[in-house]
Amino acid sequence: MSNHIDFYFDIISPYAYISHKKISKINNIIFNYKPIFLAGLHNLAGIDPPAFNKFKMKNMVNDCNLVSKKNNIQFKWNTNFPINSLSLMRGYLSVIKDKQDEYLNTFFDAYWKDNQDLSDIKIINKLLSKIKIDSEEFFKSIKDQSIKNKLKNLTSEAFQKEVFGAPTFISNNKIFWGQDRLEYAIEELNN
Repeated sequence: MSNHIDFYFDIISPYAYISHKKISKINNIIFNYKPIFLAGLHNLAGIDPPAFNKFKMKNMVNDCNLVSKKNNIQFKWNTNFPINSLSLMRGYLSVIKDKQDEYLNTFFDAYWKDNQDLSDIKIINKLLSKIKIDSEEFFKSIKDQSIKNKLKNLTSEAFQKEVFGAPTFISNNKIFWGQDRLEYAIEELNN
């Protein structure tokens, strides 16, 4: 039996944002944050993302609004969705551990609460400045081969574990996919 739950996420996923907000209210469980590049994972799994299907997209917007309202989570569908999250996810890995939570909170909120365009370098620079991360160093570090490899490896490892979307929780080696499965992952951990 493990004493933690692995949480696979990408900033581009509205459901990962909702899950992150739910997790932030839980104090008695360790969550290991596992960043992945969702587009790369979808590619490995041969999955077409919902963002490119107008029927799924419409339902996803409505569902995210419904779920966030029910859970008292501030949420606004981003009018720039989808964007390429590769730099953002490499960024999470490149910042020092002590800054990762602040980085994630800032960028999740900017995208899924404040409707900011995270493909705009000026906005990214402004957010980095807000959390006291040097933007020149940041953009240099996300091009570093070791950071590129780390994200690629985490995404490949997720695929090897049969993770196919975000958010995914792994509790006691069992997969729970979707923000609505967080409670199931917690129950599994407590079994």
